Amino acid sequence: MAINFAQIRRFVATTLLVLMVATTTACSSSNTATLPNPTLDRNEAYTQLERGDSIAGQKFGDWVVSTSQGMITDSYVRDNNKLGVVISEEVNPTEVQILAKALTMGFHKNFPNQDLTILMYAPDKERILTAKYDVQSNNIEYQA
Repeated sequence: MAINFAQIRRFVATTLLVLMVATTTACSSSNTATLPNPTLDRNEAYTQLERGDSIAGQKFGDWVVSTSQGMITDSYVRDNNKLGVVISEEVNPTEVQILAKALTMGFHKNFPNQDLTILMYAPDKERILTAKYDVQSNNIEYQA
């Protein structure tokens, strides 16, 4: 049995990212002031936008990219309840749902007491997964 170091590295990186997102808080304050000119297509299509439409959203979006160890190349937060991320090519399809769950847990820690939506985009900016967190039931529903 040959050891595939690339797969081991990806597994370790994914596990570390999940632990980091689940156990740390990106924003030290709850400053939710709105930044000027937030825009998002009505169909939630990916576009190159600011990381957040609030200061807390901007900080969380920046934090997601900076702590992802290259697994996430871009992110945005809208209305403090919608997170969109673009994954890199090094993320395996089997890791996308695990990554979405970790992002949901971290997003919930920073923006509690509300339903959340996490939009996962492939490197080509095509949406590949939507995770919806229901705060009342504490459940995540995934839609491919």
